[in-house]
Amino acid sequence: MTPAELNVLPSPQFWRRISCGLYEQLLLLGVIAFTLLLPIFGIVIMLKISMPPGWLIFLYLYVVLGFYYVWYWTRSGQTLAMQTWRVRLIDRNGQTLKRQKAILRYITGSLWVIPWILLQWLFNFEKWQFFEMLFTVALFLWPLTIYLDRKSPLERQGLPDRFAGTRLVELPKNRVTLS
Repeated sequence: MTPAELNVLPSPQFWRRISCGLYEQLLLLGVIAFTLLLPIFGIVIMLKISMPPGWLIFLYLYVVLGFYYVWYWTRSGQTLAMQTWRVRLIDRNGQTLKRQKAILRYITGSLWVIPWILLQWLFNFEKWQFFEMLFTVALFLWPLTIYLDRKSPLERQGLPDRFAGTRLVELPKNRVTLS
């Protein structure tokens, strides 16, 4: 599709975003297992050294996931989950993102961590409550930010897209594959 054709497509609605996000989380389990569990835990077990501190593992994981998203967004504008749910990320001109714009979108897309940390601090969640709140904020509360956009329902964008100057569009059913 040409950039002009992409630019007039509607934005994905709330439940399509949720479904795409849930599927993305499932796929990311494989990415995390391959890039985190195997190397780090393998080295720890084989060399019998202590685990790195949690903040270092978090930083490493954040960078690895950043590479994953930026690589897909700059190649086709779609991660694997986005391909399945016919959602594509474009810039304001309808073009596939350049690396700098993709990095900015990844960083602004990560801002959901701030309300999650605030809720954790306020309510002092324990054990599984910690993960439940993580998924609640990331998969349900953060996508609700599309309703802060006062445009028509077909043009609404969430906070990360507005901050980064990008758009999520829903591809038509007859155009599943992209060049």
